[in-house]
Amino acid sequence: MKFFVDSADTDAVREMAATGLIDGVTTNPSFVAKSGRPIADLIGEICALVEGPVSAEVAATSTGEMVREGRVLGAIAPNVAVKVPLTWDGLKACRILTDEGLLVNVTLCFSANQALMAAKAGATFVSPFVGRLDDLNMDGLELIHEIRAIYDNYDALKTEILCASVRTPNHVKRVALAGADIVTLPPEVFPKLVEHPLTEKGLATFLADWEKGGQTIE
Repeated sequence: MKFFVDSADTDAVREMAATGLIDGVTTNPSFVAKSGRPIADLIGEICALVEGPVSAEVAATSTGEMVREGRVLGAIAPNVAVKVPLTWDGLKACRILTDEGLLVNVTLCFSANQALMAAKAGATFVSPFVGRLDDLNMDGLELIHEIRAIYDNYDALKTEILCASVRTPNHVKRVALAGADIVTLPPEVFPKLVEHPLTEKGLATFLADWEKGGQTIE
């Protein structure tokens, strides 16, 4: 499974990219607005930090304007994935932008039917929001299982499942088991994926024994 970092904080993206553990970046209008920077400058800097896809979202809601904005965003760098909402206009824009050779991330997916439509529209990625469904006492994980099963039924559907609104290590494990292609995470969640009390306990024991033995590595 690929790991994307969900952030428009260039310092955080730079730090994560240096680990060699991330495969791309997702941003959204809220992140960009919070940065206070022009979107072209911000996305351009992030695209230079990572080799993988960097999602940059349109702000328009009509097909024509989404296509226009998508072309502007796509011209920033070759690894920009234009992010469009999963609406009827968004799907039409997705088809146009995909046919023009751009990567497209169809976002705000909350049902299997929506994911099927995104794949039919040629989306590179579809972004189901796991945590937001869980917040409504709906099963976000079940949605990933449903999308995976549908996509696997049809070889012609090449869209990758990019799980968004993933907040905890348990979410990561569960969507990986469900067959998600990608998970996008806030920077602060990544270190939690390697934390385990038995690892810390074992390391402490090894180091204590090493110190008692008076060993050195030269």
